[in-house]
Amino acid sequence: MQRLVWLFVMVVLAACQEERAVSFNEHIRPIFNEKCIGCHGGVKQAGGFGLVFRENALRKTESGKFAIVPGQPGRSEIIARVRHEDEALRMPYDAKPLSEAEIRLLETWIDEGAEWEEHWAYQPPVKPEVPIVNGKQPLHAIDAFVQASLVEKGLSPAPAAQKRELLRRVGFDLTGLPAPDALADAFLNDLISYEALVDSLLARPSYGEHQAAKWMELARYADSRGYERDRPRSIWRYRDWVVAAFNDDLPYADFVTHQLAGDLLPEPTEDQLVATGFHRNTQSNGEGGTENEEYRVAAVIDRVNTTWEVFQGTTMACVQCHAHPYDPITHEEYYTSYALFNNTVDHDHVTEAPLLRTLYAADEAKYKSLQDWLREHAEAEAKTQLREWRELIKIREPRLRPDVFEDVVGGVFTARADEDFLYLSPNNSFALPRRDFSDVAALHLDIRPMAAGSLEVRLDGPEGAVIAEQTLDKDRQRFPHARLPIEVPGGTHALYIVARGEKDGKIVAVNAIGYEPKLPGAKEPGVEQIEAYIADLLAAEDSITTPVMVETSGPSRRKNHLFERGNWLVHGKEVTGGVPKLLDGAKQTKVENRLDFARWLTSPDQPLTSRVAVNRAWAQLFGIGLVATLEDVGSQGAKPTHRELLDYLATEFSGPLEWSTKALLRQIALSDTYKQSSEAGPQLLARDPNNELLARGPRKRLSAEEIRDQALAVSGLLSPKRGGPGVMPPQPDGLWNNIPYSDIEWVTSTGEDRYRRALYTYLRRSSIHPGMTTFDASNRELCLSRRTITNTPLQALMTLNDPAYLEVADKLADKVAPLPDVPAQIDGLYQLMLRRPAAPEEQRILSTLYRKAYAEGQDSHEALTVVATALLNIDEFLTTS
Repeated sequence: MQRLVWLFVMVVLAACQEERAVSFNEHIRPIFNEKCIGCHGGVKQAGGFGLVFRENALRKTESGKFAIVPGQPGRSEIIARVRHEDEALRMPYDAKPLSEAEIRLLETWIDEGAEWEEHWAYQPPVKPEVPIVNGKQPLHAIDAFVQASLVEKGLSPAPAAQKRELLRRVGFDLTGLPAPDALADAFLNDLISYEALVDSLLARPSYGEHQAAKWMELARYADSRGYERDRPRSIWRYRDWVVAAFNDDLPYADFVTHQLAGDLLPEPTEDQLVATGFHRNTQSNGEGGTENEEYRVAAVIDRVNTTWEVFQGTTMACVQCHAHPYDPITHEEYYTSYALFNNTVDHDHVTEAPLLRTLYAADEAKYKSLQDWLREHAEAEAKTQLREWRELIKIREPRLRPDVFEDVVGGVFTARADEDFLYLSPNNSFALPRRDFSDVAALHLDIRPMAAGSLEVRLDGPEGAVIAEQTLDKDRQRFPHARLPIEVPGGTHALYIVARGEKDGKIVAVNAIGYEPKLPGAKEPGVEQIEAYIADLLAAEDSITTPVMVETSGPSRRKNHLFERGNWLVHGKEVTGGVPKLLDGAKQTKVENRLDFARWLTSPDQPLTSRVAVNRAWAQLFGIGLVATLEDVGSQGAKPTHRELLDYLATEFSGPLEWSTKALLRQIALSDTYKQSSEAGPQLLARDPNNELLARGPRKRLSAEEIRDQALAVSGLLSPKRGGPGVMPPQPDGLWNNIPYSDIEWVTSTGEDRYRRALYTYLRRSSIHPGMTTFDASNRELCLSRRTITNTPLQALMTLNDPAYLEVADKLADKVAPLPDVPAQIDGLYQLMLRRPAAPEEQRILSTLYRKAYAEGQDSHEALTVVATALLNIDEFLTTS
């Protein structure tokens, strides 16, 4: 009996101790971040004391005292300073002092051992138990978490939305368009269930277009290159790949990997190469007089920052110059990420190389025959051969450029806006880096002849044996692609390129040199045909070229250094690829290239990838994320409103749902939480204006793309055409006139291209279509995780006066004109636009508007157009509910 009493006492004491425990994340970190880190953070560490890294917080300060002594608040200088009576010595300095409650929290935390915790988002998500609510478990796990939270706050869920409201909401959230008439009628007339409606919407091609439209802003996709001249860029195949990836429900882990490192996959498909356009969307300059390396470095930095924001919800831009001010990420760790992206071939030149060549059908058939030959005859070397021939024929990279040429005699190197050149005069020479050339069949030279002469290829010295020669003809095309067959003995050799000519002065500019591998099966029947195909493929015209990523190799590999204070000209210590310790823990995962990094991002215990993706999907359907700051889930981001729900969905997404975006969106859309009415009384609106508590359904302003696409859809003008180059719907004349050095014109599209979805509108960074910018779309210079939604008079002026919307209004008037009278016509407009008849007050107001327009001299059709234009601007038409 006595033992039982003592056991009871120990349990009670343990419970009391647990109740007294102070959580670093819940109670202490918010105090540090709000009151202390400005002077004692990751950047500024006044007194040699910082509160971002645990080791900095517990070390001896410049005064010789310890700011924090675990278990001993009386010996901790931080307590003495926050309680100091002298304002000159009290902390926070020159600021409002901590409250007594805050000081006691600090004292208790130190007394309990000053246990340090990483921010919740940097710990791998653990699937929580689904809560019981009022003695039972809701059918849907999402509803269980939300309703349990509402009960705690003394709130109840809203009633279910009406079917018409739900139809409009889910149609726009999943496809960016009103549901098609046949599908809508079937649902409204109880011929199909809501679940079947959701599945039908997810299966429509418009689903992928809608998801892609949102992704384009993250990928900073544009049809131009940016900066001052903002030249065109043909990268629309990347946009079309994203559409297809969403429609095919490519697992998110693969979606991430293909975009970051599709070129590094074994035997990558053309689609996987196109996917790497994600990071070819960076701006490039190519203007004469600029420093190419500066802008190449700027592109790499943008790739680092974009990758961390899009896939990790982490702000890394500041770490370029110093340690993270709020989270334990060091300055050096930024450059271990930089090292992963710094060895790609692209180099800020006008050519936009490397470019994936899409060949015409006959040539693609020849390329497939070459691939089949390699698989049959290359045996153990098949993968290497496939890669080398793909790079040579489809990408023409990697190549050696003048900056890696060796033993240059007399040549003049010039870095130009369009390319880098080594200019050679007669008897000038240079060497290719030493290597074993026994597997090389030919050299491929990109040159610009400037006078008659020749280039000799000599073995092991400028006076060595001549093994190949290329005649120079100044009248040939500017950049002839010369192929020089070579035969080099085994072992390591250097090849010297020597210029010969009769006249003084520059005779040739050398841009790049590539290697053609030896074709396997050289003695097999049919090899002559394959060799002929190769010649045809090298000379073939491209139907399309798309910028892609290609990794550097051999002597072209760049060393990586930390930039002192972010200055690319001031190199610090050399670094290699890696990931922050904060996110990798003690595992020390080996991450040497972009593919390693992508696989680390999508590994099962990676703390951020699934959370960030789920948070973005939730925001898409509810208008606000479970963490409102989509771009930052770190310690300075918004506090999660339903953290257990976020972790539940994150573990579901990367686990049972197998990274299926469709399955994730379906799960959310089928929840009762999503299906609630969006109506709210004044008390709830005052308490929760942004619907973070989820006591009602979502109601959102449509995006710029959705507003335009909806108008075209309800009028019957919307074209179903998909893919291809960007189109140019009407916009005001002369908008591109102020772009310097530009002779490109906006040529208004005709036919169905005039009425395609906004996703396909040509996007020039320096002059975005006004219909997009007016409704808050970005210019795609940088990635944008979260649009700022504005309401301005310009938006109404746009939809009232823009030719595209006037054309829509005219078409709507045409559709209802056959109806017997004005009230019927007004009802008809409401049915077309909102799937309901006009209310009596709406009938009165719009009938008055019609009569006024008619009395001012407009005919009945023009008066109906005025009414339709007014309806294009009502709140209900511009929101999801």
